[in-house]
Amino acid sequence: MSSGDNPADPMGTFKKAFERGSEAQKDFAKQFSSMQMDAMQNYFAMLKGFSFNNAMFKTTVQSGGRISIPEAERQALDIQDGDLVQVIVIPIEKRRKTTESG
Repeated sequence: MSSGDNPADPMGTFKKAFERGSEAQKDFAKQFSSMQMDAMQNYFAMLKGFSFNNAMFKTTVQSGGRISIPEAERQALDIQDGDLVQVIVIPIEKRRKTTESG
């Protein structure tokens, strides 16, 4: 019988509980690290998928809501007049025309 198994030995019982708690924390940290690594790998794989045969650029909204695809991106992706493209809009900065008061 070890000292941690003897109920009459409170220090041994405490030491055994502390060791079990330490092991549980180590196991949790390993599992959490593994989950974080998997999440990061999935995230980078997703980003790679988004960037494959895609372009990311900034453009200004013109009158009537029109936007332009820069020539370099059109050439790189071989986009021609009449081609159908997918557009995802993420506003970056709002520019509002201000009126002079007074």
